Amino acid sequence: MAKLSVLIILSLLILSTITLPCLGTDSTGESSNTVPAECQKSGGGPCHNKTKSLKLKIIAVVAILITSMLGVTLPILAKSVPSLHPDKKLFVLVKAFASGVILATGYMHVLPDSFECLTSECLPEKPWSKFPFTTFIAMFSAVATLMIDSYAMSWYKKYGPSAHRQIISNKNPDPEIKNSGHSHSHADGLSTLDDPASQLRRYRVVAQVLELGIVVHSVVIGLSMGASDNLCTIRPLVAALCFHQFFEGMGLGGCILQANYEIKMKAILVFFFSITTPFGIALGIGLSNVYQENSPTALIVVGVLNAVSAGLLNYMALVDLLASDFMGKKLQNDMKLQAISYVAVVLGAGGMSVMAIWA
Repeated sequence: MAKLSVLIILSLLILSTITLPCLGTDSTGESSNTVPAECQKSGGGPCHNKTKSLKLKIIAVVAILITSMLGVTLPILAKSVPSLHPDKKLFVLVKAFASGVILATGYMHVLPDSFECLTSECLPEKPWSKFPFTTFIAMFSAVATLMIDSYAMSWYKKYGPSAHRQIISNKNPDPEIKNSGHSHSHADGLSTLDDPASQLRRYRVVAQVLELGIVVHSVVIGLSMGASDNLCTIRPLVAALCFHQFFEGMGLGGCILQANYEIKMKAILVFFFSITTPFGIALGIGLSNVYQENSPTALIVVGVLNAVSAGLLNYMALVDLLASDFMGKKLQNDMKLQAISYVAVVLGAGGMSVMAIWA
């Protein structure tokens, strides 16, 4: 399953490299009567400066790469810090904050971007203005994520007995896995994990599926930024993306830590998370001369990818991260910690929502 996830992530990156250059070369000859003139690529205005924007984008690549690596590795490295160990209250609060960031990313950033693309006046009125494609795609993306979640757990249970042997043979199992493996039970009966091996499988599925969703929207975000020459858009976007990547990385890093992977798999997941947005920016820079963000093909592809990512992130944030933790033994037995954790979620989601003003 881990190897399959790596192959899927690699395929997404390769596919984007092959197909995204075609987004700006959409022939307008056939549909010139349906695409307004303002939908053609423009480079004028006081905010547009190709030379200055290129320097800013190079700075953005470095800054986002560093903040992404810091965010995703901090929870992993913090395992050696007693106060930040997974069984400590501080870790629970940090993860709740990061989960709020991921939730807001889906609802406040990715979903609105998809609406903007798929309801654009640059697309033909029929069918794009006649049906809510964004919510339709996001809905089925969430269902598909549930299916992946379910089948992945079944696959691990049937073909991955090494997880169970690892728990049994480990003389000093991770306290978080040991203590919470039997206790993460949803009140509605949707999920009952009654042994450490099942909980470990669950953590591994969550880490890999969450990584897939992040890869999709990170490439799209990076591409849009890299292809733009608008300084007025890029400047605030750099700070917003750094904030976004850092705390989203903390959420993913917490999942990777709890998954108790060997160092090689941890390094692979950290690597792909860290490079996807810079990769997208670099790809956008390379395509800036041909990429037309308002071309029908670009709007449809980006809009659909964002809708898919939004559905996946919203499901993961609510079901696999927040519901799993808040219905778990630790928070259910400590109402004060539960209340503070809700505050952390609101702060994370609220902070990321404020970022929507600039990005």
